[in-house]
Amino acid sequence: MMKSENTGRWLFPYAYNILGTVDDAKDVIQSVLLTMLGKGIENFDKTDNPHKNYLIKSVINGAVNLKEKQQRIVSDDNIWLPEPVATGDLPGDELEMQEVLSYSLLVLMEKLNAKERAVFILSESFDYPHNEIAEVLGITEENSRKLLSRAKQALFKPTEAKHSQPSQRDREVLQQLVEAIRERDTAKLHTLVTADIQYYGDGGGKIPIAASYMAGAENVIALQILAYHKFLTKARLEYVTINHQPAMVSYIGKYLTGCQIFDLHPITGQVMQISVMLDPLKLKSLNKSINKTE
Repeated sequence: MMKSENTGRWLFPYAYNILGTVDDAKDVIQSVLLTMLGKGIENFDKTDNPHKNYLIKSVINGAVNLKEKQQRIVSDDNIWLPEPVATGDLPGDELEMQEVLSYSLLVLMEKLNAKERAVFILSESFDYPHNEIAEVLGITEENSRKLLSRAKQALFKPTEAKHSQPSQRDREVLQQLVEAIRERDTAKLHTLVTADIQYYGDGGGKIPIAASYMAGAENVIALQILAYHKFLTKARLEYVTINHQPAMVSYIGKYLTGCQIFDLHPITGQVMQISVMLDPLKLKSLNKSINKTE
């Protein structure tokens, strides 16, 4: 981006949380910064910047406008999953990535329209009051409250905007899950997943996938066993953190071939949702972000 990749990097979570794609988020930010340069403004730092609020407002509105043009709906036969990003052991210059939303929440947010999404993010993730949200989006405070209420009703789990990093227990659950799948131990698998577990798969229209959406322990367990023994027996599996959630990536040789992101119950540790990314373009970008955190 522009002079360096660091330019305006702190703006990335605002754009990414609305758009769900890395390149689109960077494009919106670059467009805003180029406009600012055209006005003779060259200070893009986060601290002590008199233009900070204007930069945030411009990026959010740019992201909302783009999202409205490309709004995608997650349905049983048409799954588009957000582009995952690695958020494990972040280097010091990547700490703004802590503000990106959890992956399962981003998946749910595809149900929202662009303005509902923006209001939810500003309120729940960045703690904006309604008067400031109204000023940023050019709406009334009453409208902001209504949009937030609709968003929460659609998402059911608004508290997930406040996330924590995966724990050692989460890693152990995934290890047990892989072992049980490898051994075809369905009894063990039923103890590791919830009865109403949901599965989402995104092949990007390029990679054939067994299913785009599936629900229920019996169905998802059978699919996981089939997929592992058909495609992953020779793969190298690595545990990573994706959008603040426990995940596994698979490699064949040096090539990243897939990513599974898990949503675990905060009390029981059971798997509630599995999001599988097989889209080669999104995996290519993900591989870069994984390498940054190593």
